[in-house]
Amino acid sequence: MDSVPSVSETSPAAVTAKTRLDFVDNLRWVMIILVVSMHAAVTYSHLGSWYFMEDPKPGTLMMAAFATYQVYLQAFFMGLLFLIAGYFVPGSFDRKGICDFVLERAVRLGLPTLFYMLVIHPVTVYWLLRDFADHSRPALSQAYFPYLSSGRFLSGSGPMWFALALFVFSVIYGAIRATSSTIPRNEPDAPLPGHGAIIGLALVMGLCTFLGRIVQPMGTNILNMQLCYVSQYIFLFIVGIYARRRNGLLRIPYQFGIRWLVASLGAGSVVWAMLVFGLLKTHTEEKLGGGLNWQSAVFSFWESFFCVGVCLGLIVLFREKANRRGKLTQWLSDNCFSVYLFHAPVLIGITFALRGLETSKLA
Repeated sequence: MDSVPSVSETSPAAVTAKTRLDFVDNLRWVMIILVVSMHAAVTYSHLGSWYFMEDPKPGTLMMAAFATYQVYLQAFFMGLLFLIAGYFVPGSFDRKGICDFVLERAVRLGLPTLFYMLVIHPVTVYWLLRDFADHSRPALSQAYFPYLSSGRFLSGSGPMWFALALFVFSVIYGAIRATSSTIPRNEPDAPLPGHGAIIGLALVMGLCTFLGRIVQPMGTNILNMQLCYVSQYIFLFIVGIYARRRNGLLRIPYQFGIRWLVASLGAGSVVWAMLVFGLLKTHTEEKLGGGLNWQSAVFSFWESFFCVGVCLGLIVLFREKANRRGKLTQWLSDNCFSVYLFHAPVLIGITFALRGLETSKLA
């Protein structure tokens, strides 16, 4: 298996732990802004799942633009967040031990998710949407107890499914570490995986995604968890853990990551255009989201390769070009989780407020 040299062989200066946090923080808040933009796009494109879709549906050209934007984002942005989260899990466990580690994760991830399920989601559905969009919904005072007693609140995690999944992944990691007789070692100078290993990761991830979508196609969920993407999230969470032991985010050579980014955007766009052409020619768009067919297979592997390439590229790009913080980026970093937690009702409220503006129909 080929390997790549450390960043010290390709970069004129070593990257410190302090600056590492700057570029990681910047990556995190940029991904969360993209999450908000995705939900705004779904609001007007009617492509995907969201609380509210604003009519009318866009025309063909605008629909194609929305679809491309959403598909490209969905391919990598949540996976990159899981990778970043996984990167900090080993160090946290090493410092705290199993009990404090799980308790800290429960407070940071579990409690906000529970707050969303018990407060934000029912207020959004039974007050905001009822008063401004669908008067047939029951009032919050009438619907709240049945919402709890029926167990529907378990599906009310909204965008906080990410925090819930991350909590589950972290607990599983903690259980494995606590019951293992082997203590993993940090190997900051060990060779990093090369192109062959990256291709292998994308192939295995694509295969697992394809197989998973045979039974759980896109557009379906279990308790608000879209299992059609879960294999990507698991793999990249593990990659983050592996990268931490080898100090990987600081040592990926810049040119190595940029080549993958360029290849993903260039070759990936060509493959995406060919796939769209094939779907339109055969009128089989509905097969893209899953099933035992070539459409889902091609899309699953395209998504995985695009994800891996963009993640590698963005990591080195932010490390070398956005590895600093100012007042604005500090504020964005400090508040990005709050934005993630509260953006759903705020975004819906803005959508309703914009209804009074005169605009031409999307082409």
